Amino acid sequence: MRLFFLSLSSLLVLTSGVLKAQSDTLRIPHSPLSFLTFAPDARSAAMGEAGVALSPDANSTYWNAAKLPYNSKDFGVTASYTPWLRNVVDDMWLGYLSAYKKIGDKQAVAASINYFNNGELDLRDAVGNSLGYFSSREFALNGTYSRQLSKNFSLGLTLKYISSNLAGNAVINGVSLKTARTAAGDISAFYRKELRNEDTGGEFTWSLGAVLSNLGGKINYGAGTETENYIPTTLKVGGGLTFSADGRNKFNVIADLSKLMVPTPDGVTRINTSKGSLGAAFGSFSDAPGGFREEVQEVAIAVGAEYWYNDIFAIRGGYFGENKNKSGRKFFTAGAGIRFADRYAVDFAYMFPVAQNSPLAQTLRISLGLYLNKAEKLDLSDEN
Repeated sequence: MRLFFLSLSSLLVLTSGVLKAQSDTLRIPHSPLSFLTFAPDARSAAMGEAGVALSPDANSTYWNAAKLPYNSKDFGVTASYTPWLRNVVDDMWLGYLSAYKKIGDKQAVAASINYFNNGELDLRDAVGNSLGYFSSREFALNGTYSRQLSKNFSLGLTLKYISSNLAGNAVINGVSLKTARTAAGDISAFYRKELRNEDTGGEFTWSLGAVLSNLGGKINYGAGTETENYIPTTLKVGGGLTFSADGRNKFNVIADLSKLMVPTPDGVTRINTSKGSLGAAFGSFSDAPGGFREEVQEVAIAVGAEYWYNDIFAIRGGYFGENKNKSGRKFFTAGAGIRFADRYAVDFAYMFPVAQNSPLAQTLRISLGLYLNKAEKLDLSDEN
């Protein structure tokens, strides 16, 4: 299906950073490259899209790379697929591929890719004349290093190359568009305290995490500074609890707070992109016209819970919420996961928006994973 929603005039609005607020109360921070903020994997997506302090797995490369050294397996790889806005179109999708390798007991390296297919766009000029079709694509290539600095504390660093090709070389009002490219990085921290009862198999763990993601330069879709945009720099902090009385039945509870660190529109004029990336990002904590109260409204909350039976089967649920004056996304999530042969993982997630007729309705995700230790190898001959 071709997606007939993007005219060149609307694309100019997107790429020039112009977004008029619908009213004085709807000053919504915004940024291109939104795909970098979409939860890519099914496990965290089923838990309200929280994951900063969740127990580690191969998807920690996205949520908090500092968790990677705490993985129980030496190697892990995961692939995730999300049909995007499938209640509206059938040719948009998000893909995520991630792999990590532990180096000794305290270090890990990883590589990952976020890929977003925007579908086939019907490009039209301001009066509706067709200018042809274009397959819009965006991606980010990521390299990660993380290290434990003590038994309970670790740091992670991820470097990214980002490319966004929305409309090829289309021309808008004499401005030739181009593929936008930039570099960015994530800085993450993780603290985990674990208590175990070796006699009963009981466990109690609490964890804290923080991630500053997508910190980098502006992107430019055309000639001149009028088409510059801030990328979606985001601060997330989270906490989690894990409890098991007998080692068989385990419960995880997590919560994240997140803030998009881009300037707040003033409700009258276009977003000012004259500030440097760092100045705009850290200035976003004090630039809302409504003061501290409005700044608090820009913080989103995600909470989730997970029950594991014998580390084999899991059921999950969660909630994500934003203030009604700041995008106003609200949805519940649910999902399940299974682990078998101590190597393979399959996870599924589904979203239930609170608002009726939401374009996010029927959003589902599926993730497949493989985990190995050094001494293990995939040799199917021993099964014959």
